[in-house]
Amino acid sequence: MSVEPQELLCDSLGHRFARPQILAEALTHPSVRSAKGHKLQAYDRLEFLGDRVLGVVVADDLLRRYRDDEVGAVAPRFNALVRREALAKVAAEIELGRFIAMSPTEEATGGRAKATILADCCEAVIGALFVDGGLEAAAAFIHRHWDAMAEALAEPPRDAKTALQEWAQAQAMAPPTYTISEQVGPPHQTTFTITVSLEGRPPKSARGRSRRAAEQAAAEAMLAGIGDGV
Repeated sequence: MSVEPQELLCDSLGHRFARPQILAEALTHPSVRSAKGHKLQAYDRLEFLGDRVLGVVVADDLLRRYRDDEVGAVAPRFNALVRREALAKVAAEIELGRFIAMSPTEEATGGRAKATILADCCEAVIGALFVDGGLEAAAAFIHRHWDAMAEALAEPPRDAKTALQEWAQAQAMAPPTYTISEQVGPPHQTTFTITVSLEGRPPKSARGRSRRAAEQAAAEAMLAGIGDGV
């Protein structure tokens, strides 16, 4: 007896959906809408919701886990756990890419393995868990996949912007400057592209779903280039 693909994913999510269409929506990439030629509900709205649910659960967990630390030490941990790379890692663990509905064009360009798509869809799945099963269902999934990452952050990650500024000061350089190169998307789902410039080095650009996240990513790219001698 064959098992439906959604049922296989539900095993990984630890939740059986009373309304399977909600999970189907969370697994629908926006490219399907244009490929079909008519409006389908893609995962955008659930992604927006899942981002907030993930943030609440992770923030609550970190404040309980590191109750003796100042907020300034908790914030870098939070940023590391809700960023795209963490979401894409969890998506890869549950093989989320194989379940995403996307256009043939998107699939042909490697869409099932793109970190951005995996991260966005993972947030949408968290949103779907919240809508169908409440905070308990969403939090159970988050704890199952994020607790080990949170535990590994006994020492707060170093803030990339601070590290880059300290490096520039040590080299007697002017502080790095950050400019918005691009800002796209609706107000509730804006993507920023930030370019960081530093004296004597090629500028580096990075994207993020907030200006702060994009600045951090750009600083990380600049630091990586410094480390590689680029």
